[in-house]
Amino acid sequence: MSMAFACKDGSTVTVRNDLRPGDLGSIIRQHGVLYSKECGFDVSIEIYVAGPLSVFAGNRGDRQRIWIVEQKDSFLGSAAVAEHSREEAQLRWLLLDPAARGMGIGRRLVEEAVRFARETGYRSIFLWTVHILPMAARIYRDAGFRLTAEKEVFQWGRPLREQRYDLPLYPGDERSMPATETEGAPV
Repeated sequence: MSMAFACKDGSTVTVRNDLRPGDLGSIIRQHGVLYSKECGFDVSIEIYVAGPLSVFAGNRGDRQRIWIVEQKDSFLGSAAVAEHSREEAQLRWLLLDPAARGMGIGRRLVEEAVRFARETGYRSIFLWTVHILPMAARIYRDAGFRLTAEKEVFQWGRPLREQRYDLPLYPGDERSMPATETEGAPV
């Protein structure tokens, strides 16, 4: 399935849900190159992305979805909903090229992911991020996610504060939300 997203600047991007040759490599490369440049991460970020991404690609089904963002056949970014359990979805691999940021694409991807998770029957959706990505955290909070866990870690070549955000998908269903913690579960 493919759809056009209208951006704030009047341009459009194409968003599709199928994986094509080169997509996995583009996602891994983008995470490695951008996070190295913007956050000082080392090559281990690519290993962290590649492992679960390959499992996701090999086990796709109706309860998981990927969004590939392109403009004029150029890869701009991605997002995915992965099945963590029967009741819990995980938002993963949300990253956009700097040229595609600030145009509403990230917000739209998060909205699509939440809508998909809700329609698929998950009770909640969560994600892990790090404290040095405040713009992403703002998008998550604006979509209704709540910070539920934080922990100090050394990963991807530097000290970080890992953060977990959760969103119950049915109003009043706080049973699917973990209590706020200072130490989270491993990513």
